[in-house]
Amino acid sequence: MNNLIIKWIINSTALLVVAHLVPGIVIDDWVTVFVAAVVLGLLNAFLRPILILLTLPVTVLSLGLFTLFINAFLFSLAAKLVSGFHVSGFSQAFFGAFIFSLVSFLLSFFVSSDRR
Repeated sequence: MNNLIIKWIINSTALLVVAHLVPGIVIDDWVTVFVAAVVLGLLNAFLRPILILLTLPVTVLSLGLFTLFINAFLFSLAAKLVSGFHVSGFSQAFFGAFIFSLVSFLLSFFVSSDRR
């Protein structure tokens, strides 16, 4: 249970960083940050593997780079599902998803290395 809460806080923090760094991504309030982090986590847990499996030939041919477009699509989908979370276009979703993944990875790395 603690790992789930820590991951939720990490993703919420990463989402705040994205909202501050990428113009065109707007989050209205704190509740929206936490709800959007949950929705992004659920989309990445359930829908992302299905999309990767369906687009496997393209992903293999692009040496995995097509996964970035899948991440951008899921980021944009989360913005459509959560009111108060706005992404103005696909390029903003692309860079937002990239920065979200990078910040989330770095925060997870530092949090997990601190607990050892």
